[in-house]
Formats: sequence, structure tokens, C-alpha cells
Amino acid sequence: MKLMYPSSTNLIKLNPMYEFLANITLVIHLIFILFVIFGGLLFFIFSKIIYIHLPALVWGIYIELTSSTCPLTYLENWFLYQGQFITYSNSFIQNYILPIIYPENLTTDLQIYFGVSLIITNIFIYGLILLKFKSNEKKL
Repeated sequence: MKLMYPSSTNLIKLNPMYEFLANITLVIHLIFILFVIFGGLLFFIFSKIIYIHLPALVWGIYIELTSSTCPLTYLENWFLYQGQFITYSNSFIQNYILPIIYPENLTTDLQIYFGVSLIITNIFIYGLILLKFKSNEKKL
């Protein structure tokens, strides 16, 4: 299969779209990471969220403990590649969101630390959920 590159006139029109899509993917990535970390707390608002959060939590722990790459990273990179960008342009995204998702000096040891922290944080959150259940049982 031969790759087709847009002509230079089309390139000007396509680049902003691909950067926009990469930015949207990056924001979704950040929201997903926050959901993986703190999504268990949403149980107190909507109890069925646990069915979505637990698989996401397992996925997040797997990614961190195995030093794997999240598919959203590949999607972001694909959008950047399609728009012929090497990285994000200088913006709020680059300055504030990118360092949260991709820390500059990320090592395997740091990823393992993040994975263990994720486990401990969610043990605490699900402990709160169990306490709520126990307090509700006592009221009955």
C-alpha cells in the first residue's frame, strides 16, 4: 500500500485539524487517567459506575506495572504524524496537560511507583465504599 501525502495546498488546511484531533485525544487521555485514579469516588453519585471503573482501574494498573503504552498515546501520535507535526504546538496543552500525562523523566521505577500508588489510592476509595455499605446495613 502506497502512502499518499497531501499536496502543500491541502497541508495548510489539514494540519490544524489533525492538531485539534490530537489535542482532543490528549484531553480525553487526561480525563481517562483522572477517572482511573479517582473514578471510584463517583460511586457515591452513581453506583453503577463501578462496572466501568473497575475494568478501567485494572487497565491503568496493568499499563503502569508493565511499562506498556496506552492506545490513546498511539492515537495522539498518529494524529500528529498525519498533520506532519513533531510535537504539539506551544499552547496550554503543551505547557500544562502534556507534562501530567507524559512526565519528562518517566522511568520504569517511577511507573511502578505510580501503579502501586494507584492501587493504594483505590483501596482507600473502595474502603470508603465498603464503609458506606456497612453503615447502611446498620441503619436497617
